[in-house]
Amino acid sequence: MKNLCAALLCATSLLAYDSASAETLTIATVNNGDMIRMQGLTSEFTSANPDIQVEWVTLEENVLRERVTTDVATKGGQYDIMTIGTYEVPIWAKQGWLLPLDNLGADYDVDDLLPAIRSGLTGEDGKLYAAPFYGESSFIMYRKDLMEKAGLTMPDAPTWEFVADAARKMTDRANGINGICLRGKAGWGENTAFLTTMSNSFGARWFDENWQPQFDQPEWKNTLDFYLKLMNDAGPQGASSNGFNENLALFQQGKCGMWIDATVAASFVTNPKDSTVADKVDFALAPDTGLGKRANWLWAWNLAIPAGSQKSASAEKFISWATGKAYAELVASKEGWANVPPGTRTSLYENAEYQKAAPFAKMTIDSINAADPKNPTVKPVPYVGVQFVAIPEFQGLGTTVGQLFSAALAGQMSADDALAQAQQASVREMTRAGYIK
Repeated sequence: MKNLCAALLCATSLLAYDSASAETLTIATVNNGDMIRMQGLTSEFTSANPDIQVEWVTLEENVLRERVTTDVATKGGQYDIMTIGTYEVPIWAKQGWLLPLDNLGADYDVDDLLPAIRSGLTGEDGKLYAAPFYGESSFIMYRKDLMEKAGLTMPDAPTWEFVADAARKMTDRANGINGICLRGKAGWGENTAFLTTMSNSFGARWFDENWQPQFDQPEWKNTLDFYLKLMNDAGPQGASSNGFNENLALFQQGKCGMWIDATVAASFVTNPKDSTVADKVDFALAPDTGLGKRANWLWAWNLAIPAGSQKSASAEKFISWATGKAYAELVASKEGWANVPPGTRTSLYENAEYQKAAPFAKMTIDSINAADPKNPTVKPVPYVGVQFVAIPEFQGLGTTVGQLFSAALAGQMSADDALAQAQQASVREMTRAGYIK
């Protein structure tokens, strides 16, 4: 008995030692469903890597962007891994703020990453500076039952005119049903992202070839007028506070006839555990106006290591686990193939089990492949980026413009005033930054 107690005491001491000596990774991430799921599976990683512990900092999208930007720019060292987007990766890599991911492991298969996603995460030196956790474009999610009740059939590739007509006919506010739910929450990655892709389809652009802002042009007025009227006629109350997560909840609760947003939402609106309308949902390509550009974006949420990290080896080990093929298989075993993080690997879209489980798979990959960051607009532009402009100044400017458009949606100013102020702010910022001579 004495020897047994001694052995137990020794084992307890060893466990305490292992826990105390383990390296702790602090990971900043966004409060989206796939990231929440990853946190729930973290014990799978730590049990296989007992020398590494994980602490999560989970933040709303706008707050996440603000905090990680401040931390990486000031070398604050708060986070060992950051969840950042396709916009930040090439800019931050060029500024020396990120470490290249050179040691993801022999079985990681970098060449399996979708070319459209991988290219946005690769630096000028050809190295990968972030690994995609999930990739997305955007498309229409709609209620088949409400579309049928309205006497309409959704085309695979609809126009904005059709979408607006359908939204008004599907609206039944007496029963809490809005014909359409669209982003209104201010933020360069929230309403500005949506309205920029919408404007692309209306023939608008942020800047002409000489970096002159274009908010005083008719294409932007047509975009904003159309959006505001549509949301007034068929959108939910308080829409100026609604971003991705808020609209997802509304759609899952059966309160939206249509929702145009990230393709990653498809698994959440078709999952009967979360969605009251799971068996009534279908999908279509983002709308156009016949000018040759659809209102779909290209994005990935990625895991990256800030430069100067003292825990880069452990951080890269976690990133390899969370973005590798084995993680997809882990999610499939726990939640089913339909809930695997989408939009990052060719092999997923060649997987017969995934194709069978995910009716949205083909529409998702078609939307991702259709987005063209190097030619995002009808008229020529000097920038890269579909729903953003890939310059450092865009983060602040995009948020300012988003605040103006959100105020217009809330009825605090007219569309003309919002556009005039967006033009003034853009001219001021682009002149200050030296783009306009």
